[in-house]
Amino acid sequence: MDSLLSIVTFLPVVAAVILALFLRGDDAASQKNAKYLALIATTASFLLSLILLAQFEPGAGFQFVEAHTWIGGLTYKVGVDGISILFVLLTTFLMPLVILSAWNVDTRVKEYMIAFLVLETFMLGVFVALDLILFYLFFEGGLIPMFLIIGIWGGQNRIYAAFKFFLYTFLGSVLMLVAMLAMYVDAGTTDIPALLEHEFSSGTMSVLGFQIVGGLQTLLWLAFFASFAVKLPMWPVHTWLPDAHVQAPTAGSVVLAAILLKLGGYGFIRFSLPMFPVASDLLSGFVLWISAIAIVYTSLVALAQTDMKKLIAYSSVAHMGYVTAGIFSANQQGLDGAIFQMISHGFISGALFLCVGAIYDRMHTREIDAYGGLVNRMPVYALIFMLFTMANVGLPGTSGFVGEFLTLMGLFQANTWVAAVATSGVILSAAYALWLYRRVVMGDLIKESLKTIKDLGPREKWIFAPLVAMTILLGVYPSLVTDRIGPDVAALLDSYQTALDAAGAASGPSLASTDQ
Repeated sequence: MDSLLSIVTFLPVVAAVILALFLRGDDAASQKNAKYLALIATTASFLLSLILLAQFEPGAGFQFVEAHTWIGGLTYKVGVDGISILFVLLTTFLMPLVILSAWNVDTRVKEYMIAFLVLETFMLGVFVALDLILFYLFFEGGLIPMFLIIGIWGGQNRIYAAFKFFLYTFLGSVLMLVAMLAMYVDAGTTDIPALLEHEFSSGTMSVLGFQIVGGLQTLLWLAFFASFAVKLPMWPVHTWLPDAHVQAPTAGSVVLAAILLKLGGYGFIRFSLPMFPVASDLLSGFVLWISAIAIVYTSLVALAQTDMKKLIAYSSVAHMGYVTAGIFSANQQGLDGAIFQMISHGFISGALFLCVGAIYDRMHTREIDAYGGLVNRMPVYALIFMLFTMANVGLPGTSGFVGEFLTLMGLFQANTWVAAVATSGVILSAAYALWLYRRVVMGDLIKESLKTIKDLGPREKWIFAPLVAMTILLGVYPSLVTDRIGPDVAALLDSYQTALDAAGAASGPSLASTDQ
């Protein structure tokens, strides 16, 4: 089917339009219909994406490409390679579980489901877009439904958190739009595959009296960095994330941690490294060090948290530090590890926020001190929470171990001092994760309010089951991911090194490859 990729991408928003136009009323029957339609649409999108995966040929470049010219010369062009197809699968896999996790929502249910369906299409669009303008529209469009999800269905300070999320991510992206316009002027096209072949100027240039090493590439790299660093998020522009997580409903937190954060990492891989190789090489030392600082600093901050969601949010920032360190290590192990870490983190962080949501639905508090001894009343919950806690720490046999191990292997090749600092994050993650688990789950059941709490129900077990399966499967069989991304990562690194050689960057030691 020639348009299968577009069908996978836009099926959720078609379901959202059907909900908006044809579903009337807010009675119990209408709410149930809205949930079922959202579940059917997201499940269908996932099943169709499995067909894409089955037909995909690793190492064959962009596939399932569709290109159409719209009125005004705008181009609709989509396609996937070995890197982006896995993010498409991650998104379509998680969204039915997100809908199931929101099954108990009873306020403006139709609008809630519409927001998530539209958000899924925007997120998928980012991963499949092969045109700059199309990428930007999808990248920015996702802000709107997420803003509404936090602002309408969030917690007590939801308005503050929603605006902070929106302003941080939107302002960062304004510079990216300016950079895209400059790229169009320089290259004469917005076609991403063509831009990957275009050589942007990397000679020293003067701007307002300042000498810019790396020239146009450095300016473009910095503009894209401003957007992707906030979206990921990187320290020190991460402060919007804990507030957004704490105030967002459970389903919103799952999407935010599991998928939305990955848009920034994907952007670094799709744009920063291959399109601006000289600038990436010049500035990689800077990225590696702030990644290491992020890992240590946010892990220490996580140790001081009293709110479970906030602790897991800071944990996400720390794990994204491994992602950026792996990407700008600019070697096969580092990039493989960064991509694997993003996929793995999607399952693990999403599951951890679902674990918090499960007991929040019962007790209506996220304070760690409000719990203790849950293993006595919730043995199934305790087992599942333990698995994802261990995966978050990086226990061998789970997907979390593979991502961190590969990333650190790549990082040691790039800069041993940065790698040494980053490795300490493994110890710190064990400290805050096990501390949280012990306080919430272990010990005697002393608090009277917990003595009637019930274990996970059938719906909740069905939500966790596929997440458990993927976390273990990727932990013992990581080649499911690495075999698909390997050829495209190798091709990216080959073109990256060729560009550096052509620009004369190989004549002196680069910041990325100098051990200090």
